[in-house]
Order: sequence, then structure tokens, then C-alpha cells
Amino acid sequence: MAWTSPTEVYQQTQVGTASPTRLVVMLYDGAIRFLKQGQAAIQQRDHERQNHCLVRAQRIIAALMGALNLEEGGEIARNLLALYQFMHEQLVLANLEDDADRVQRVCQMLESLREAWAQVDVMMREASTPAAGSTKEVSHAA
Repeated sequence: MAWTSPTEVYQQTQVGTASPTRLVVMLYDGAIRFLKQGQAAIQQRDHERQNHCLVRAQRIIAALMGALNLEEGGEIARNLLALYQFMHEQLVLANLEDDADRVQRVCQMLESLREAWAQVDVMMREASTPAAGSTKEVSHAA
């Protein structure tokens, strides 16, 4: 039987219980973290770590692309797809050319998107939570 660390259990619980909008925010957080680490690795000329971090960020962006519902999402989903494709391409070039500036630009774009999704997440949680004092949902324990 494999031992699972408390941190891994916590992370699995966070992901398993998160709303879809919260999961998107978590993906952005991961990509941003890897981009910052990759940018630092470029500056330190640590090519192995640079590649590892930038590829991890690219995989997260690919996951975000794959999660888009282009039929239901309409123009917004198509615009996000184009933006994700641009970011992915920029990260490939940044990795090939050791270009920390490209990484920074992608990071800034993701940080802006992350803030927007975080606001959507808050609004979704507030919309799904009954108002204080509301009698819409009453639980009977007896």
C-alpha cells in the first residue's frame, strides 16, 4: 500500500470538491507559478529547470484549451482558445530562445484572466448560497 502525504491528501480534496470555476482558477495559479519559476530559471541559465517549468505551464494551458466547450461557449470560448493558442506558442518560443520577456507577457495575460475567473467564481458561489435568513431551504432533522 502506497503512503500518501497529508499535503497530497489535502490537494486531492481541494481539487475533488472544487467548483468548475474554482478549478479554472487553480489551473491558472499553477500555470502562473510554473511561469515564474521558468522565468527565474531562464535568468539563472538553468535550462533543465526552465524546460521543466515551461513545459508544465504549456500542459496546463493545453488542459485549459481542452476544457473549452466551443459549442456552448460561443464567441467567448473561441476567443479564449485563440488566446490560449497564442500563449502556448509564445511559451514554446520562449523556451527555445531563452526569452524571459515572452514568459513575463504570458504570465501577465494569465494573471488578468485569473482575476476575471476568480471574480466569476465568487459570483457563482454567492449565487448558489441561500441568502442569510432565507427560508427557501429548511432542513428537518427529526
